[in-house]
Amino acid sequence: MEITDVRKYITENEERFLNELISLLKIPSVSADSAYDKDTQRCAEHVKQSLLDVGVDMAEICQTDGHPIVYAEKMIDPAKPTILVYGHYDVQPADPVELWSSAPFDPEIRDGKIFARGSADDKGQFYMHVKAFEMMNKMDALPCNVKFMIEGEEEVGSSNLGHFVKANKEKLKADVIVISDTSIIDNDTPSITVGLRGLSYVEVEVTGPSKDLHSGVYGGAVDNPVNVLCEMIASLKDENGSITVDGFYDKVEIVSAEDRAMMAEAPFDLNDYMKALDVDAVRPEAGYSAREGTSIRPSLDVNGIWGGYIGEGAKTVLPSKAYAKISMRLVPHQEPDEITALFDAHFRKIAPKSVKINVTAHHGGEPVVIPTDNPGYQAASLAMEKTFGKRPIPERGGGSIPIVALFEKELGLKSILMGFGLDSDDIHSPDEHYGIFNYLKGIETIPFFHKYFAELSAK
Repeated sequence: MEITDVRKYITENEERFLNELISLLKIPSVSADSAYDKDTQRCAEHVKQSLLDVGVDMAEICQTDGHPIVYAEKMIDPAKPTILVYGHYDVQPADPVELWSSAPFDPEIRDGKIFARGSADDKGQFYMHVKAFEMMNKMDALPCNVKFMIEGEEEVGSSNLGHFVKANKEKLKADVIVISDTSIIDNDTPSITVGLRGLSYVEVEVTGPSKDLHSGVYGGAVDNPVNVLCEMIASLKDENGSITVDGFYDKVEIVSAEDRAMMAEAPFDLNDYMKALDVDAVRPEAGYSAREGTSIRPSLDVNGIWGGYIGEGAKTVLPSKAYAKISMRLVPHQEPDEITALFDAHFRKIAPKSVKINVTAHHGGEPVVIPTDNPGYQAASLAMEKTFGKRPIPERGGGSIPIVALFEKELGLKSILMGFGLDSDDIHSPDEHYGIFNYLKGIETIPFFHKYFAELSAK
């Protein structure tokens, strides 16, 4: 398969590739909201049919206790290596919808980008593999067996994927897993993600009096849970931006000066970064750059906070309860369950006697580091060098994909994180978008990943 043939096929089918992705993006497969359950099931059926249409030998919808998993395969020769493609068809809620420039499930193309919820995370990225497979299959150029596992619960923690993987180890047997749910540095600077932060996600509840009270009658005597919660949250970081949870840093991996220097070679303009976010300053942990703060250091952020009266007009209430959702991104050697337990103990310890505390653990995930000396990484590097014209930079990402550690534990397989998104794609935010360049560049690159992986595996 020559690159001229690949580019010719993409050029001839570009409009269809875009229209097919737009059809997929129109389905509001929001896994977190039960109001969209029927749409999520419909999306799974759409994905299954898309895979059948491009020529897999079989495709099926595997029901779970939650949203279904779509599995498909094309086995050309048991003696050849097998690539397992993982992706997810579920998407984040679109709220707040009023902040979108166009309807989140009515995709629009503007400025060379597809604006829609799920365009970059992860429908546009996993669908690149479907279209790349189509191209290889039609050109009779499949060098490997291919399996697809596209799930519907990644955005809510993949709680049923582990059960499916453990029960289907033979079905999922492969030589490497490839995941496109990450980003490149920019469209002129390809990169491959070689590390991901883990995650501990909790919800806290602070309870004061047994019911809402009149703030005039009781304010100044009875502690206000919203005030208390704000004070407690403010204390979770010190003046240097370090997290104050007891024991939080005990197992944090310290990255060497040499590795930090290599990471600093990646193109990054802090002024452009701040301008794109419309902020006048950044506040990483003291002693670390903004890029390091989102990759090699852990973080703690409040994702939502509420309590009391938030309706129109005034209501002078001293609320009974206050709530917050808090996520902690973790680095190698930090274990999610242990960090959750440390947070729980610390949060209870710093609470005044005037309130009661409840901490509920939600989903989490292990941090991972991907070695660069294996055939999967090398094949991805060669493929990107082929299509971008320059060797990609290995880079650690700030996000979390909890199933990467699961795959290694249960299937014994390394995952290659070969994404084509950009940090500026606004995933999880209003106006999420995915560049047409990135979508098509992924379709162009993936066949060469297959080609080089087959060649390297044969050595």
